[in-house]
Amino acid sequence: MKAPNDKLTQWLDRSRMSRGELARRVKSKAVQWNQPHISPDTTRIRCWIQGEMPRAPIPDIMAAVFSEHVGYRVTTYDLGLGDSSSPDAALIYNPSYVATVEVVADLGRADVDRRNFLSAAPFAAVAGVGPSRDWLMNTLDQQEPVGPHVRFEDVTAVRNMFGEFQKMDVLQGGGSGRLVLAGYMTQHVYPLLRRTYTDEVRRALCEAAAEQTYLLGWMAYDNGEHGTAQRYLIQSLRLAEESRNAPLGAHVLAGMADQATLLGDPAEGRRLAQAGRHGLSKVKSPACLADLWCLEGRALALLGDKAAATHAVTQSEAAFEAVRPGTEQAWAEFIDPAYLHGEHANTFRDLGDGVASAEHARRSIDHAKMQKRARRGAMSQAALATSHLHNRDLEAAHAAGIRTLSLSRQVKSSRCIEAVQDLQRRMQPFGTHRLVADFNEKARDLVAA
Repeated sequence: MKAPNDKLTQWLDRSRMSRGELARRVKSKAVQWNQPHISPDTTRIRCWIQGEMPRAPIPDIMAAVFSEHVGYRVTTYDLGLGDSSSPDAALIYNPSYVATVEVVADLGRADVDRRNFLSAAPFAAVAGVGPSRDWLMNTLDQQEPVGPHVRFEDVTAVRNMFGEFQKMDVLQGGGSGRLVLAGYMTQHVYPLLRRTYTDEVRRALCEAAAEQTYLLGWMAYDNGEHGTAQRYLIQSLRLAEESRNAPLGAHVLAGMADQATLLGDPAEGRRLAQAGRHGLSKVKSPACLADLWCLEGRALALLGDKAAATHAVTQSEAAFEAVRPGTEQAWAEFIDPAYLHGEHANTFRDLGDGVASAEHARRSIDHAKMQKRARRGAMSQAALATSHLHNRDLEAAHAAGIRTLSLSRQVKSSRCIEAVQDLQRRMQPFGTHRLVADFNEKARDLVAA
């Protein structure tokens, strides 16, 4: 015999809702979540009170009903319905804005709590296919929604915080402040999405939330937490669509493309970058377009298409020439010569063109040094070292490798560690040479950490 759910009984008493009223509200909320088949009656409510566990996503819907009724977050835990949240929920590009808000709020809460189910969540191959398709179709065919109180001042505060967290990521690495940002989003930003506002404020708030959710995903990506990163990026894409900011959505797809290519699926990376470019067909964002062409080039290089990859680099450079100071959105600030030349260096590295790779790497290093961007400098130094190895110049490669190590120690970034490990692999053909041994010895503590 099942034990009665005393927590649910207590919450029902506290809310002063009857069983019939709860049933009606669950049914109404289910419709908002595009789950019209969920239609409980008072008998079903009684069964749940007596201990029967409702099937997903009913626990989350009930938590949303109680949260809306009392004006603050009520979880499935609070209702005695366990943790019905699943890491897979954040892989879904839900057409319901209400459901999206609940999913991204639960994702942030699980991240802050460092819940096991999220830390163990894997990166799902081709999970971006549906989201990128839905975003592109909806972005190209959007109409103004009929809208109905968060203030613009609240949105401005969120935007100001975005700038600070973005600088933290760029200068210190994704692992240094990600959980601080997750806490800020969970406590201050995601709750705003549940409140009422004018349509204009709603779009601005969704835009700001999408920017910060993207940054959460990017910081997780940079810290090697790819399953978590993927889920944040997909939800950021959905919020970007809600904001009607096509360049921002295309920017999120660039991040998804970068991740797919890094994790060994350049074909998916290319497709995501192309979807982003198509999404910019009605609007202008030269910096975002330059980034998308850049990342398409990275993917094409790994696919072995030298002509197409070189063309993509040329298109990226042409797009960036159209960038004018002060005309791009805040998230595009670091799509700049340090970043683009660094990525182009990796493209030509993968094409086996050591001369072009070294040229781009040096240009990236110069810009990164002026900006004190250790992470970008480290990755571009690693690309330069690889170009020296391509020319069999071990002494120059060792010197660039040592600079890579020095810069990598200044940030918390798994990508820098991976760049060091890649250099170690590329030095293996030189056997037991003293410079190889010296580099491996100096890298040991960094890689082990």
